[in-house]
Amino acid sequence: MKVMPIEKMGITTSRLILGCMGFGGDRDQTAYTKEDILKTEKAIDAALSHGITMFDHADIYNMGKAEKVFGEILKSRPELRENIALQSKCGIRFADGKNPGRYDFSKDYILNSVDGILNRMNTEYLDILLLHRPDPIMEPEEVAEAFETLKRSGKVRHFGVSNMSASQIQFLNAYCSEPMIVNQLNMSLQQVDWLEQGVLVNQKEGTAVNFPDGTIEYCRLANVQIQAWSPLANGIYSGRSIDNPSESELATIELVKKLALEKETSAEAIVLGWLMRHPAMVQPVIGTTNPDRIAKCQDAIQQAEIMTREEWYSLYTASRGNKLP
Repeated sequence: MKVMPIEKMGITTSRLILGCMGFGGDRDQTAYTKEDILKTEKAIDAALSHGITMFDHADIYNMGKAEKVFGEILKSRPELRENIALQSKCGIRFADGKNPGRYDFSKDYILNSVDGILNRMNTEYLDILLLHRPDPIMEPEEVAEAFETLKRSGKVRHFGVSNMSASQIQFLNAYCSEPMIVNQLNMSLQQVDWLEQGVLVNQKEGTAVNFPDGTIEYCRLANVQIQAWSPLANGIYSGRSIDNPSESELATIELVKKLALEKETSAEAIVLGWLMRHPAMVQPVIGTTNPDRIAKCQDAIQQAEIMTREEWYSLYTASRGNKLP
């Protein structure tokens, strides 16, 4: 039986990750409330009740409030920490009046970011730290020094990246003693360039594809865990109303609905199951705080196991809007 790369490393067996972007209230400087804390606790408990034991954060989510409300739960229930896997991201800096929005992989910024993350979440360590988006003026030696310091201090156990190509991961690995073990990418039934990049090799249509060549293949060869952000495509195939849907979107919505009815499951399980059916053992990050929707996602594991090749290709071709070349 195939297992995820991250599972081979003993980090987690959770096939799904709960994304925590929505925790902590609004995306501004207003304080979070007791209701925000309660909402977070309900989402965490819903995830745990369905076997989801991994949680994804970033230092910028809701201006740090997502991590703070999560930290409130860990403070009141410290026994949770050893039963879950926590990852967070750093590297994005917002515009601040004098300076533009920017990315920062400098050693000091990474170290300070991790201290802030740990303080907000009331934890002594992260299971995984991800670099959020590529910093074009990154000095890899500085990243390596930061990672070595964090590893030696016990503040971070493993490292990874988000939104990076195979060559960018290889570049970092050439300098870091700790290999990158995760790559988080935008992948879904709507965002299929990660498939098109391979399918349209030697095809004129492939010139319009925006996905780094060989990244999926490299991650599979190097045991880099591929995680998918926005795997539910903002709910467009599972009930969210959208303006002026395209023909391919309408066709995919209907096919997802049909399969869900036939298999007596949720639309969310079909959409996630399609992604997880891929042999790369993709680990979706579901970004919801709604306990009911979390529950609807759990059957994705079984749907991935029973989805036929024909069903998978039917969904793929419906989404891409035309037949394969």
